[in-house]
Amino acid sequence: MTLGEKLRYLREVEGSLRGFGRAMTQQEIVREIKKGLRKNISQSYLSQIENGARPHMTQATRTLLAQFFKVHPGFLVDDPEGYHTELTSDLRTTEGKLDVWLLQGSERFVSDPEVSEVLLKAAREKDTRRCFLLLGAILETPGLSERLLEALRPEALTRSRHHRRTSGVERRTQ
Repeated sequence: MTLGEKLRYLREVEGSLRGFGRAMTQQEIVREIKKGLRKNISQSYLSQIENGARPHMTQATRTLLAQFFKVHPGFLVDDPEGYHTELTSDLRTTEGKLDVWLLQGSERFVSDPEVSEVLLKAAREKDTRRCFLLLGAILETPGLSERLLEALRPEALTRSRHHRRTSGVERRTQ
């Protein structure tokens, strides 16, 4: 991952953490750094770094951005060619891959606490793969998911119906 990709990712995460439901803009980052850390960085400088026009940044800028995004300054560099963030060993199980994927998903959906919590619960489950197989079987059975949700969590069913209506995503139930 390049430095620019990392900064765009961090802006996305920061926007999500702040409840924006979107990435923070470069200008918002500049304002928040000025307000929170009482330091200055220009939006054009951030843009040059993100777009690769400026492949390196000063140590002061790296430290400032690391402070703001709460990451280690060493994270704010291009990854070496061939670098992988996940384990590539054959010993890595489907279970472990699912758990990592669910934990990352939980972080991405922090703005929807219910979804985030469900992803965490699934990741903590001893047999994550079995959970997904069960979910698949439930979804294959016409009407079962609605009936189960109504019996186990009627308040969640009401919120789910409301969310689909207000977001314009109305699905046909079988």
